Amino acid sequence: MSAPVLVVVEHDRGAIPDDARQGLAFARELVPDAPVAAVVIGGETPPEIAGADTVWHVRHAELSDYAPEAWGDALHQLAEHVQPAAIVASGTERGNEVLAHVAALADQPFAANVVQATPGSPWTLRRIRWGGSLLEDATLESRLPILSAALHQFEAPTAGEPTPVTDFTPELRPDAARTRIVDRVQVAEGITLTTAPVVVSGGRGVGSEEGFAALEALAELLGAAVGCSRVVTNQGWRPHADQVGQTGKRVAPELYVACGISGAIQHWVGMQAAKHVLAINTDRDAPMVTKADYAVIGDLHEVVPAIVDELKKRASR
Repeated sequence: MSAPVLVVVEHDRGAIPDDARQGLAFARELVPDAPVAAVVIGGETPPEIAGADTVWHVRHAELSDYAPEAWGDALHQLAEHVQPAAIVASGTERGNEVLAHVAALADQPFAANVVQATPGSPWTLRRIRWGGSLLEDATLESRLPILSAALHQFEAPTAGEPTPVTDFTPELRPDAARTRIVDRVQVAEGITLTTAPVVVSGGRGVGSEEGFAALEALAELLGAAVGCSRVVTNQGWRPHADQVGQTGKRVAPELYVACGISGAIQHWVGMQAAKHVLAINTDRDAPMVTKADYAVIGDLHEVVPAIVDELKKRASR
């Protein structure tokens, strides 16, 4: 059997976020005929994982919760044991952080946010750079290719046969888990910006902090989260936590409603993974309008309240 592709499947106390599964789909395309081996680090029992041929469960007393250095050390030791064809993870914050530690320990390069890779000597890669504003074609020479899959570029597997699980216990340094999660504070309840199926987002055209009241009303009716562009946070109308874009959050909702947003590339890279985009703007030539699936050319202060009124009428029937 050929060497497997190791895929780090991050979890939070046994719960796997959807974007953490995207690395499995990337790994399946990466090396023809190579088995895909999911790696679950820590936890009592590994969660069900679709899309893998086997599962490695890395167990140790120091791996009771997420600890980036310890995860990286444990994964590096597993790689030395397995001798994989490559190590892969989804390009989440945790995925990239763990792979960076592995690369440092292995003294090998790490290519992040890859959208396409072809094995060879050297490997050829295409990856997202500069916050999504360009694609880079590159080559990678490494005895241990370490790659993260660009988010929302690969469809995460949702079904598969039960996979056999093999335990692996690394030898960790006493200080390996010096950086770890020790507690959690609930800062948001219900729908969040990164998980909402619908995002209603406002830009400069909203005009003020008070102008977001109509967007809030629309979001409540749609079961949506409210986002904004960078200029809005710069004006102090919304907190930075609501910002979508290159220096904010990346979102991938079913529907993104852009109200008064011109569509600068820095904002577009944060919401380009949206399945559908509706733009509401007075400028029919705005980049957001020209790229959107649907557009309403008009004043958002008239259009959004009209949509809210119509939705309320339909809900009362």
